[in-house]
Amino acid sequence: MARRRFLVDQIRDNRAELLGADAHHLARVLRAKTGQQYEISDGAQIYLAEIASVEKERILFQVLEEIAVPPAALQLKLLPALIKFDRFEWLVEKATELGVAAIAPVAAERSERGLAEAAQKRAGRWRRIAHEASQQARRSSPPEILGPISVEVATQLAFGWRYFLDEKPGAEPLLSAIPPAEARQPSGTVVLLTGPEGGWTDRERECAIKAGWRPVSLGPLILRAETAALAGAALLMHSWWASQIE
Repeated sequence: MARRRFLVDQIRDNRAELLGADAHHLARVLRAKTGQQYEISDGAQIYLAEIASVEKERILFQVLEEIAVPPAALQLKLLPALIKFDRFEWLVEKATELGVAAIAPVAAERSERGLAEAAQKRAGRWRRIAHEASQQARRSSPPEILGPISVEVATQLAFGWRYFLDEKPGAEPLLSAIPPAEARQPSGTVVLLTGPEGGWTDRERECAIKAGWRPVSLGPLILRAETAALAGAALLMHSWWASQIE
């Protein structure tokens, strides 16, 4: 079984502290003891470390050695339209598990009124969810959680491969739009823009297409907004990962 991994703020003089809820969980739920070994990450490197001391809400680690970790196959930036917060939290958790590099909620015309303003207050909670999911998925760092942006701002992002999921008939299948394996550069950047319940308006669709985004489809079935975002993210992450191990 793979060792549990914990994210720490910093590593100094080959020592690191785990504080707060994570330390409480390790000490009280996992019943941590001195001498036990875990993996820790400061967001840049991953290390094998040994518990040097255990307190109620503070675990002290002693670094033993650095662990070599290959770079991410893909830097996927997910731009999902804002939806009800209970479902958006689930989206953040699962997108983190899939390896998404950044999540920026988009205030679409059909997003419920008030969600964009309220999202500013939810960002801290989303970051905590991403932090916990990152440790579960054994990531080296959580995804970047950005503040809400407008469709106009989102469509002006001009780097990497850019796709937007479109439920309108005639959009190209996402798998067909993914570049061939030889063109999928390691740690390349892809941006995926996904719509709200009810889909994009004609104005938003035209805005994306004029800005050079590629409309793509996940098939004829109507998916919930969070399902579509995660299905698209999974296909992209897997395609880039598979091309690196072939």
